[in-house]
Amino acid sequence: MEEPLTLSSPAQFKALGHPLRHRMVNLLRQRPATLGELTAALGSTKGTVGYHVRVLREAGLVRLAGTRQVRGGTEQRFELVSKGFRLDEDAGMGPEFLVGAALAEMLPADSGTVDHTSLRHLWLTADEARDLAERLEKLDPGRRDAANPGTEAYGLLLSLYRADIPLLPPEE
Repeated sequence: MEEPLTLSSPAQFKALGHPLRHRMVNLLRQRPATLGELTAALGSTKGTVGYHVRVLREAGLVRLAGTRQVRGGTEQRFELVSKGFRLDEDAGMGPEFLVGAALAEMLPADSGTVDHTSLRHLWLTADEARDLAERLEKLDPGRRDAANPGTEAYGLLLSLYRADIPLLPPEE
């Protein structure tokens, strides 16, 4: 399995912080794509998409996957340098960046559908927390079912953190 890219530079966070570039990254997680394919999927213009691809390339998040000749021109296909990203512990950006990204792509629940968003707390020892974090890290986020009819994209934001929840004294 490919190692996730560790995000550490301000340029990388700035690139991923723009909603259109965030959506482009989600498209490129499915497969490499041309500017025309990205433009059609995003409902944007080729000039706008080209600019945002350039920002992602300069930040080291996207690379040229290949070219081919079409009708007297050259078509470029772009891909992510890594399908997964990890935050550098010293980057100065943390969970708020990930939560913001998740909120930006979260669609409102349709009427009649169940909202699956919830906040839960687990009471664990330090060893149990470390074990759970390692098990979650091994989950394969690479499953791509975008081409299968009837499937929809769902985001999964996992964060295992020590919560600031005080303990009540034992009941007397």
